[in-house]
Formats: sequence, C-alpha cells, structure tokens
Amino acid sequence: MNKPGIGLAPEGVPIIGLLTVVSLCFAILDWWPAALVALVALWFSVHFFRDPERVVPQEKGLAVSPADGRIIRIEKRTDPMNGEERLCISIFMNIFSVHVNRAPVSGTVIGIRYLPGKFFNAAWDKASTDNEQCLWQMRDEEGATWTFVQIAGLIARRIVPHAEQGDVLRRGQRFGMIRFGSRVDVYLPSDYTAAIRIGENVFAGQSVLAKKSASEEA
Repeated sequence: MNKPGIGLAPEGVPIIGLLTVVSLCFAILDWWPAALVALVALWFSVHFFRDPERVVPQEKGLAVSPADGRIIRIEKRTDPMNGEERLCISIFMNIFSVHVNRAPVSGTVIGIRYLPGKFFNAAWDKASTDNEQCLWQMRDEEGATWTFVQIAGLIARRIVPHAEQGDVLRRGQRFGMIRFGSRVDVYLPSDYTAAIRIGENVFAGQSVLAKKSASEEA
C-alpha cells in the first residue's frame, strides 16, 4: 500500500517544488508582479495539499467521516456496488478543504471500481451518476459491508487512490485523495444510523459520521 507522508500529500510535492522555483526565478529577475502571483499560487498549493494528523476515535460501533467538508445530503439511495437501498451520507469538499480521504471503519478493501465521467458541480444530484468517480467496497471487522464513493467535482480532475483491493485499513487511515473541489458519499450498513445533520462541518478520520444502533450493540 502506498502510504503518504504526514503533513503534506505527496501528490502536491512536484507542484509546490515547481512553484517555489518559479517564485525564486521571478524574484531574482526583479519581476515582482509575476513573483507575487507565483507566491500566491504557492501558498494555495501548500494549503490545498496539506495533510494534517487527526485524532481518530477508538470506541466500538463508530464510523468516522472519510472527508473534510460539509454534510449536504442524508437520504436513502441505491448502493452502486451491490444494488441495495441504503442510507447515504454525502460530504461536499470545497477547494479550501483538506482533500486526503480516510477509511470510515477498520476492515478489508474487497472491491474498487473506477468510472470515468464528466465534471459537474459535485453538489448536484447528477454528479453521483455522471461524474468521474472511484467506488470502494469494504468489509468491516464484524463482516458488514460498506461502500464509499469518491466523486470528482467541477474543478477536480483527478482521483488518486492510495490503497488496493485486499488491503486492510484501520479506521481513519488514508486511502486516497481528490484534487480540488469534490465529494464523498458513504453508504451505511443497515445497523448504522447517521450521527450528524445536514449542514454540519466534519473532519476526515476524526468526526463521528455514524453509530451502530443500540439494539445491535446490546
């Protein structure tokens, strides 16, 4: 499994390095307006590709958010990996969000499917069917299956997976990222309920997204 470093996503290193060189060259040549533009682009790139460490909850029966962003949808939808009707939670990431994605639960990746597509606004309904996306299916430690979907957005142009089929992930462990504005949908097993509300802001690997029903834990 490809494990990114802490603090900065490796996908951003070439871009940040190039912008650093360009900024220095413009400054040496006394092209200050161009140097200022390059420095702003450098700041944005460092901010976008940041990959902070997170404190992952360790209690049983919890699922954490796979993405930073805002909850825009909590509703029943058809799971694209198995055709079942499940509760789906959608997290919208804007260009200022951390875009490294993390596993909501501990378990084994049992399926990955990449679908090329368009780049509509990730908040629109048709983004879940028409946009470029990567579908992940995971079996947790109790045998339940989870589906989470990385969906590219209006500005996003690349979904970058870090995990492969067969990998065993810990809750909160990085499994990939999406470059620029985008969305992640999570399809819950039937014995889990949403622990957040529409409009709430969540943080990948740290915010509790769903909880196992009390009757199931008893």
